[in-house]
Amino acid sequence: MTDATTESFGFQAEAKQVLNLVIHSVYSNKEIFLRELVSNASDACDKLRFEALTDGALFEDDQDLAIRVDYDREARIVTVSDNGIGMSRQEVIEHIGTIAKSGTQEFLQKLTGDQTNDAQLIGQFGIGFYSAFVVAERVKLVTRRAGLAPEHGVTWESTGEGDYTLQTVPKETRGTEVVLHLRQSEDKLLSATRLRALLRKYSDHIGVPIRMKKDGADEDETVNQASALWARAKSEITDEQYQEFYKHVAHDVEPPLAFAHVKVEGRQDYTLLLFIPLLAPFDLWDRERRHGIKLYVRRVFIMDDADQLIPAYLRFVRGIVDSNDLPLNLSREILQHSSDVQAIRAAVAKRIIGLLEDLAGKQAEKYATFWHEFGRVFKEGVGEDAANRERINKLLRFSSTHADAGDQTVGLSDYVGRMKEGQDKIFYITADSLPAARNSPHLEVFRTRGIEVLLLHDRVDEWVVSHMTEFDGKSLQSVTQGDLDLGRLGDEVDATTSKDVVDEFKPLTDRMQRVLGSRTKEVRVTSRLTDSPACLVSDTPVSRNLERMLKEAGQVVSSGQPVMEINPRHPIVERLKDETDDDRFSEWSQILFDQALLAEGGQLADPAGFVKRLNELMLALAGKQSRIWTPG
Repeated sequence: MTDATTESFGFQAEAKQVLNLVIHSVYSNKEIFLRELVSNASDACDKLRFEALTDGALFEDDQDLAIRVDYDREARIVTVSDNGIGMSRQEVIEHIGTIAKSGTQEFLQKLTGDQTNDAQLIGQFGIGFYSAFVVAERVKLVTRRAGLAPEHGVTWESTGEGDYTLQTVPKETRGTEVVLHLRQSEDKLLSATRLRALLRKYSDHIGVPIRMKKDGADEDETVNQASALWARAKSEITDEQYQEFYKHVAHDVEPPLAFAHVKVEGRQDYTLLLFIPLLAPFDLWDRERRHGIKLYVRRVFIMDDADQLIPAYLRFVRGIVDSNDLPLNLSREILQHSSDVQAIRAAVAKRIIGLLEDLAGKQAEKYATFWHEFGRVFKEGVGEDAANRERINKLLRFSSTHADAGDQTVGLSDYVGRMKEGQDKIFYITADSLPAARNSPHLEVFRTRGIEVLLLHDRVDEWVVSHMTEFDGKSLQSVTQGDLDLGRLGDEVDATTSKDVVDEFKPLTDRMQRVLGSRTKEVRVTSRLTDSPACLVSDTPVSRNLERMLKEAGQVVSSGQPVMEINPRHPIVERLKDETDDDRFSEWSQILFDQALLAEGGQLADPAGFVKRLNELMLALAGKQSRIWTPG
């Protein structure tokens, strides 16, 4: 029978699924549970040190912050404890019983059952405390938040299956103790030698001392170096230590893709240790997501998620900033208005851009990995970071008509280097998908002339081209907006829009304009088509693709009507020029407009009417009577 302070809770549905995956299928490297628990304990000590800056009573006469690791061979338990900030009852419920992460459902849907792939995915998701169940059949957590009375301790206990219990218990000391009741197969962890080896391998960089009992003695020894890794000389730090520190700050199972460790001295003294992850987190596109920069002042932890220290387009970066000059009582409000902080923010951006430039120039495969994971976010920098725009522009990658399989591998410098003699513009098309861009009728004349066109199909690309009007002295030109101007490259195709041709087809374009009415601003002949009979062109600064995106987002868009351009050499257009039946002419004009609208990814206002017209056409082609078309 449980007492009045004990309650049972069911795990959140998503937490149950993640736990089941963790326990049974995902972690092939079981020993990282110790790294995760020690990392959590280190964070708790950092947070206490920070809160105690304004409330020294939180130390409760114990300022010697430390982490302990103990084991009991007979009871088959391993214990990780700390005297950090601890948790209240409500905090235990929020942080232990719930996985409150946006993207959780997407994460679960992407799991395949393949252990290697799923291990990478769960690394992107981050599970921290739950890794304890990889080696433990039962986990007990005892905690008390600093500043609360001893009677407000809390015990959390679970087997990692359907539910957990919470009980209010007395706890004399602040902090958290995690007790792991090991599975039968994990006896090798009940060894001081094994535990020390794991701690030195995974947690040597932790700035808080990790203590264990000396073999055969009652006194303690500190297992790790217990000094801030970023404060050491780079020559003293191995790549493996950098990788383990990254896993500590990012709670990731994969090593970083690249990192930069910089000490700046001069008007300001600060240290940057910045990492680019190998894989993107699931909540990368969540506007409320946490950023990955921890702020320290003179080795004292100040805050997680120091978003003022890094631009939003670099929100995938993880790491620390440690300043010798900022005040210890720094708040988010002070961060926002501090010129010193703005200088550090600018330095962070420049260092990351420099790191990416090195990857792009010397390690193309790594840069391709970065672009696949973070390219869409990095593109936001074109509009957000005017000071570094030129450097960012050189790092952008796009699909193009000259790239295989549509991969985003084409840099603007590559494009300029391949420009045809006489070409003075960088041509591009924006669309809502790669197939829509690649198969657009607007590209027909460019294919005929062998002119490369960038295929911009990410939603952010409209933002990019609105802030980047030229590159390397070459202006950017949408192939779907305005009159087609190929400069000296267009001499051979301009004949289709010569005055004689325009005059010849003027009766047809005027007649189509009267039929289409308000659906189009103008009907005119064009030189941009070779295979298709018609296309739609925007005569405003807002592209048709951007207009659709804004409308989908619920914004009111005051847009002009599109211009319909027809191909005077196409058999259908030539046939229409001689059509005498007004009804057939009207129906065919509507079909051509609707086809052009669909080809650019638009939506029909009257889909049923379009289908009816096509059915009539098929009847005619089958030799049946049709009011739209009479073969002849």
